[in-house]
Amino acid sequence: MQNELFEKTPIPKAYMKMALPVVMGMVVTLIYNLVDTYFIALTGNTDLIAGVSLCAPLFTLLLAIGDIFGIGGSSVISRVLGSHDRDGARSKSTFCIYTSIITGIIFTILMLVFKKQVVMLLGATDNTYDYAQQYYTWLILASTFVIFSLVPSNLLRAEGKAMESMVGSVVGTVVNIILDPIFIFKLGLGAAGAAMATAIGYVVTSVFFVIIIIKKSDVLSIDPANLSFDVKTFSGVLAIGLPSSITNLMQTVGITLTNRYLQPYGDDNIAIMGIVLKIVNIAVLVIVGLSFGGQPLIGYCYGAKLRDRLKKIMGFGMALTGGTGLTALFLLSLFSKVILGRFLTDPDMIDMGARMLIFQLLGMPLMGICLIVICTFQATGKAAGAFILSSCRQGIAFWPALIILSMAAGLNGVIAAQVTADIITTVVAFLLFRVFLWREIV
Repeated sequence: MQNELFEKTPIPKAYMKMALPVVMGMVVTLIYNLVDTYFIALTGNTDLIAGVSLCAPLFTLLLAIGDIFGIGGSSVISRVLGSHDRDGARSKSTFCIYTSIITGIIFTILMLVFKKQVVMLLGATDNTYDYAQQYYTWLILASTFVIFSLVPSNLLRAEGKAMESMVGSVVGTVVNIILDPIFIFKLGLGAAGAAMATAIGYVVTSVFFVIIIIKKSDVLSIDPANLSFDVKTFSGVLAIGLPSSITNLMQTVGITLTNRYLQPYGDDNIAIMGIVLKIVNIAVLVIVGLSFGGQPLIGYCYGAKLRDRLKKIMGFGMALTGGTGLTALFLLSLFSKVILGRFLTDPDMIDMGARMLIFQLLGMPLMGICLIVICTFQATGKAAGAFILSSCRQGIAFWPALIILSMAAGLNGVIAAQVTADIITTVVAFLLFRVFLWREIV
């Protein structure tokens, strides 16, 4: 265990050493998402683009389930390692790994049984159903691998092996990028081809992580002999894992609601928003990486009772993520039409996309600050605070904003709903911090 890194290394250096590999892994994933969207857009089929975009919430749902055991387990293991209990950390890692696999298998079976109902719930129309269900089927078949891959990815960072975590994500993403044009165009598989490439990429990532755990990890284990389903481990992981998964789950619901509220304005607007959200992920994934990259440091310092160091880590994280959000807002807004022109050719669609993009980006600086608070709640075991705040941005705050603004301003209201929710969420974040952590940290 890298005690020197967690306890004594200067905060900016320690934070960036943990966060940069996470960011790089997410950037590579982002590149894949953009390339994936680019290849699909090259088909010139708006219905195909819309059909694939409709499945975006499903992918986010898989991430939410994986986060239950990945982020939940990372939080618990960070605190256990802070108290220097290696055996306890090893047992808890095994629990997270096997439970994620069992959950993935159950999820796959259920989602295949109710495929038609779920695809329609996602907002598919007669024109987009066939494309959506093709993508859906292959993604669901790979869902166990998607869910599992998030567990070692997070647990390795809790151990201090952020670089190995990044490499695992990169390997699978590179496979996706290589296979996309082959499956979509050369083999003529369209939406199914894009999903098949994703599925194979996650299989490769999962195999890579198993090898790393066996050969390089000092703490993690896949040995069934270490497996224990004790109530304390189960409740400890779920107490943080469930609230952390709410962030992705709410994003799933948020995207689904946005698509449904865009339906009266035509499938073109759904397709444009799908592309816009992929571009927004440039900022989102970087900010999320910078936020969650510091979470093991926060958890370790909390477990080791290093209060002053913990405060400085939080302050550095907020300045870093907030500043990154401002930079993304400026750069992506400045080049919005140029970027959208790579995916769209119609000038009116590009103009609409630029407007959607700017409104989606306005809340990025605030999102970064809120994510640091969420990570602190998760790392310190404050499940209630993590749950409430994770539910806000695209849930508790977003739903009313979407309903009220869409009624008041139509399409413009739908577009402005996210930044409104970001403002409300930031206020809630500081109120919750006062309630749950002010006395312990400040």
